[in-house]
Amino acid sequence: MRAVVQRVKRCAVRVGEETVGAIGPGFLVFLSVAANDSAADLDYMVKKIPELRIFEDEKGKMNRSLLENGGEMMVVSQFTLHGDGRKGRRPSFSDAARPEAAIPIYERFVERCAAMGIRVATGVFGAMMDVELVNDGPVTLLLDSTRLF
Repeated sequence: MRAVVQRVKRCAVRVGEETVGAIGPGFLVFLSVAANDSAADLDYMVKKIPELRIFEDEKGKMNRSLLENGGEMMVVSQFTLHGDGRKGRRPSFSDAARPEAAIPIYERFVERCAAMGIRVATGVFGAMMDVELVNDGPVTLLLDSTRLF
């Protein structure tokens, strides 16, 4: 699994003219499931993302997690994170999971984060979405359950 995690002051997702989700301070998580992802990849992301210590403490140091801060999370599916643009000019998305495999893993990620007490909003899997956000910092991290950047 791959994720781009952005610390945000607020975020909203629209499909057409309808706002399908909105959050206040917290994380915007663009999440992509790979074709070969397993339960271990899901476990890694569920543990890693809510516990990322990228909120400031009383001394101004990034030392507090989303769980400690009581922040919210917006999760947006984005298979293009598994795009490979090394050859030619048209990226290949063959490493991304097909929707029938990706949707259950995406939904389990959302459910497990919500079970931790996080208010989680989502986009619509596979839809063309408009994502509006106010990045806080900006703070943006790239996570991959199978490799280091």
